[in-house]
Amino acid sequence: MGKYLDALKKDVRFVEGMKSCMNCGVCTAICPAASFYNYDPRLIVNTVQTHDEEKIEQLLKDDIIWYCGQCMSCKTRCPRGNAPGLIICALRKLSQDTGLFAESEKGRQQLAVKRTVGDNILKIGYCVFPDTVIPEKHPEQGPVWEWIYEHRADIMSKFGANYKGRFGALRKIDDKDLAELKSIFDVSGGSDLYNKVEKYSSRKAKEMHMHLDETNDCEYVTHVMDYNSNTHSKE
Repeated sequence: MGKYLDALKKDVRFVEGMKSCMNCGVCTAICPAASFYNYDPRLIVNTVQTHDEEKIEQLLKDDIIWYCGQCMSCKTRCPRGNAPGLIICALRKLSQDTGLFAESEKGRQQLAVKRTVGDNILKIGYCVFPDTVIPEKHPEQGPVWEWIYEHRADIMSKFGANYKGRFGALRKIDDKDLAELKSIFDVSGGSDLYNKVEKYSSRKAKEMHMHLDETNDCEYVTHVMDYNSNTHSKE
C-alpha cells in the first residue's frame, strides 16, 4: 500500500475504527468539535479511504487531527460501525512517530502536554495535582482558584483529601509505585513516545530559531502554550 497506510493498519484503533465509510456525514453532524472548529471528521475518514499517501501525509501535518475531543459520539451514531475518533487516534500516534505533529500549531502543543500532564504522571503519579496548577500560568482559573491554591493544604483536608499524606486522595505516591509507573511506560512504548516528542520538538525549535531547554519557561515551550493564530474556529 504505502508507508503511512501500512503503519495505520498496524494500529488496533485504526483496525477497529475503519469499517466501510459511505460518507453519509452523520459523524460530522453529531460531532461537538465540528460545530466549533473548521473540522469535518467525515473528510478525514474519506481521505484515509482514498489510500492517497500524499493526502494522508498532509493530514499528519495538519491541525485538523488535533481538534477531536475523543467523545466518541461518532462511534455511537455511525450506521456502518466506523469510529472516526479511533481513526484520528491512530493518525495522531503516526504523526507523533514521524515527527509531523511539529508542522502544525496544534500539533506542536504536544510538547506542552508531554511536559505538564505527561511528566506529572512520572514525577508525582498524578496527571493534575493542586500544586501544579499555578495561578500565574493558569489565569483562566480566575481569582477563586488563586485563593484555593494559596490555602490548598487546609482546604483539601476539609474536602476529605489526605493532601500529601500516606493514604487516600491526593496522597504522596511512594517512590516504589513511581518506579513501577516508569517501568510500565518503558515496556508499553510510552517512554519512547515521550522521547520522540522531545526530539522532534527540539528540531522544530531550531527551525523556528527559538530557544528550547528542559524548563517550561523557555521560549519555545512558552510559544506553543500561548500562541493562537485564531484560524481554527468557525466565524
